[in-house]
Amino acid sequence: MSIKPFFPCAGDRAIHAPTRREFLYSLGASLGSVAFTSLLAAESERQSPTANGQSPSPLTPKDGHFAAKARNCIFLMMEGGPSHIDTFDPKPKLAELHLKEFVREGKQKSAMESGKRYYVQSPFRFIKAGQSGADMAENWEHLAKVADTICFFRGCQVDSVNHPTAMYQMNCGNRFGGDPAIGAWVTYGLGSVNQNLPGFVVLPEVSYPQGGAANWSNGFLPAHFQGTPLRPKGSPILDLQPALGVSEARQRKNLDLIARLNRAHAAQHPGHDELAARMDNYELAFRMQMQVPEALDLSKEDAQTRELYGIGDDATDSFGRKCLLARKLVEKGVRFVQLYHGTWDSHDYIERAHRNLVRGVDQPIAALITDLKERGLLESTLIVWCGEFGRTPDNGVRGGTAYGRDHNPTAMTIWLAGGGSNAGHTIGATDELGMEAVEGKAHLRDFHVTLLRLLGLDDNKLTYYHAGRFKQLSQFGGTVIKDLIA
Repeated sequence: MSIKPFFPCAGDRAIHAPTRREFLYSLGASLGSVAFTSLLAAESERQSPTANGQSPSPLTPKDGHFAAKARNCIFLMMEGGPSHIDTFDPKPKLAELHLKEFVREGKQKSAMESGKRYYVQSPFRFIKAGQSGADMAENWEHLAKVADTICFFRGCQVDSVNHPTAMYQMNCGNRFGGDPAIGAWVTYGLGSVNQNLPGFVVLPEVSYPQGGAANWSNGFLPAHFQGTPLRPKGSPILDLQPALGVSEARQRKNLDLIARLNRAHAAQHPGHDELAARMDNYELAFRMQMQVPEALDLSKEDAQTRELYGIGDDATDSFGRKCLLARKLVEKGVRFVQLYHGTWDSHDYIERAHRNLVRGVDQPIAALITDLKERGLLESTLIVWCGEFGRTPDNGVRGGTAYGRDHNPTAMTIWLAGGGSNAGHTIGATDELGMEAVEGKAHLRDFHVTLLRLLGLDDNKLTYYHAGRFKQLSQFGGTVIKDLIA
């Protein structure tokens, strides 16, 4: 016996047959629906209508899980893997072994070590900076003056020696990409103070980092939480201003019409957060026309401030502008700002390469710390400096020289400033050659958990249901590194 489809009517209008997607969405007696209903219940308070009957933005500011000093984060990403041995972790032993053949004790040579390799001493003299006596290479002239505001961490280890996978792990907790970036998790957990600017802003270089825009993706989180990159040259945001002759009133009418059409479409396709995010982004773009030009305009900063950041000097102008812009964005309530500075991958001529790279970021970073402190913002702003991995104490001969270093996932230096971090302390240590962390050793997931804790977030509670389970930044949990917290 065949069963004919039945299409009831409402007045003179026939109700359409449900699509497969709508049918599955309407099921209410499955295990999946129970999990989904639980999620909706947990989100109900956050999504409850405001006084004017509108649902609040997903970026509405929210309380964290803990009381915390840090309310914002500026993440300084040195792409390519800076050498800890030539920046903040001196190894005098290498002077005795310089250019002697490298043999890793107790282990057979790996495929990477099949050719001859040689120990390489650092070309830089190290100093003890500040009252804390922090170890710094002598070419960090400006950062040395704010050494007592910094907490150095020498115990971090990662899992990859390949740039793209290591970048993904540092930024997203997952070596294979596709997961939300740290900035996406933070804005998901805390929202953003300024509803007229993106909550997560990225300041890349002209060439995107290895792995591309996935380094600041929202992953499986709703699309509202993805990073917004600002172009380093030309207009930071294309098409920010309306076309010539289009008034604000006309724009408002156009957006209202688009919103009505989109809402009707969204009602037919429930559960599509991309559409909701697009609707919100139209409105955000409209509001950004009022605030972004002023927020991105550095010409109104006084000459003393511009000089402090090194703006106008060929070596420091580019990164100085990023650091000053980061301060302005945080000051205006942007929750998470990530800055990129590339080409730290120094396999050859590390003295020349690292000296130039340090010169480009030293003054701007020190200025950022100083400026935030003078404005009373350093305690509420967590600054993170890192690469995707460290470097080895040895190198193969390339082009007739061994004065460079290879990738090293077992030892690196990360440092923190402000935001309740343990200023004036060095946590953890590497062996006498700088090959492996031996004290205070912790996996990157533990560092991620600690970073979230400094911002008042619990990694075990900051979760999102996706692909059948609740996911988190650390992938499957981690341990807070208490010594990094004041």
